[in-house]
Amino acid sequence: MEQATGVEEDSSQRSAIVQPPRLVTYSFAHTLVPTYECFNRCTYCNFRAEPGRSPWLSLSDLAQQLPLLRQRGVCEVLVLSGEVAPGSPRRADWLHHIRQICELALEAGLLPHTNAGPLNRAEMAQLREVNVSMGLMVEQVTPKLLETVHRHAPSKRPEVRLNQLIQAGELSIPFTTGLLLGLGETEADWVESLGAIATIHHHYGHIQEVILQPHSPGQRQLQPGMALSELALIRAVQLAKDHLPPEIAIQIPPNLVSPAGLLACLEAGARDLGGLSPIDEVNPDYDHPTPESLRDAIAPAGWQLRPRLPVYPQYDPWLPTPLRSLVKTWRNSLTNL
Repeated sequence: MEQATGVEEDSSQRSAIVQPPRLVTYSFAHTLVPTYECFNRCTYCNFRAEPGRSPWLSLSDLAQQLPLLRQRGVCEVLVLSGEVAPGSPRRADWLHHIRQICELALEAGLLPHTNAGPLNRAEMAQLREVNVSMGLMVEQVTPKLLETVHRHAPSKRPEVRLNQLIQAGELSIPFTTGLLLGLGETEADWVESLGAIATIHHHYGHIQEVILQPHSPGQRQLQPGMALSELALIRAVQLAKDHLPPEIAIQIPPNLVSPAGLLACLEAGARDLGGLSPIDEVNPDYDHPTPESLRDAIAPAGWQLRPRLPVYPQYDPWLPTPLRSLVKTWRNSLTNL
């Protein structure tokens, strides 16, 4: 009997050793804003400036800045722009400006990911050539928000946002989308929005991540609002896990939750913390934590933080050949960490 007990203990110990680690990913990123000007007027926005009142990012200054980012280990350049209105005489120049920013990032050995609001198919095709992935938040598909927070935001119409996801799928663009939570929608609206994303992904297979972003009041928004509770965010993570395909990563912004809330979201199914850069341009009142502080926060619960690229490995074959080569170089460097 004693010998048999010893064998059972050894087997149990070996089982514990070979269990896979609990991994959480992030991207070491830097955000570039081509312009803050935006023709939408969302009541909760802490980002926008009035059209014509935001200078466009200087390309000459950027050309000097980008190599320094590369030396610091930054891999992702998040190109996050306010929207010049469709039909505006400056729209073509705006898109060309964004493309030039992406080209400069690639020349510096960095990987661009652009979120510039809804684009038409030709515009998306242009940016596909110089981005390893792209993104656009669905936010919510319920039309009732067009009567409240999106009353003066033409590009926030649900059909416009969902059509962007479809176009990305048709163009084979690895894509990030997400929900903004706490705008006045219901839990049933969350489920409907998640279901719409899942349906499009089932057809095209191109959604990498779904961000669950809790509304967090800032000093610049037009109307005051309540922050989404962490219990509600945890519930949203649970619903996302239930209604999204398992290959889609659920992402939460770590600067918008407490350490305890972060761990609870991970236990509920979140597996990614997004692009970490010094400033969260969308929520400038909430600084991003550093990778080191996040490692310290999640390690006691058995989680390991791992860097990733802004394009997931299964989508590498979708990329234009020049981008694929650069991504391969980055993948090799991550393997050696």
